[in-house]
Amino acid sequence: MTLNELQTLIKKFVDERNIGTSTENRMLDLLSESGELAKEVLKGSDYGKRLFIKNKAFDAEFGDVFFSLVCLANQTDINLETLIVNALDKYDKRFKEHHHIGSVNKKG
Repeated sequence: MTLNELQTLIKKFVDERNIGTSTENRMLDLLSESGELAKEVLKGSDYGKRLFIKNKAFDAEFGDVFFSLVCLANQTDINLETLIVNALDKYDKRFKEHHHIGSVNKKG
């Protein structure tokens, strides 16, 4: 399944169940789901005492984050395939210039 097909599938799911919401609420939902995913990382690492071990709850929370992210993309007319291609191009340029993908602070 392509990202475009996935976006269409999720849009249809949301529309058929009439579970759309405002962009602000969708963003808050994404943040909430991200917090639940972070909690699973804490639990899976015994709060940083050992290396993280992934479990089924992590997978489920990751799915919730991804669902919320795709809903937000759909709601704001973002094409995820285009977005990820652009991001990869940006990271590739950074890597070629700086040997890492993080942004470089420029002091002017």
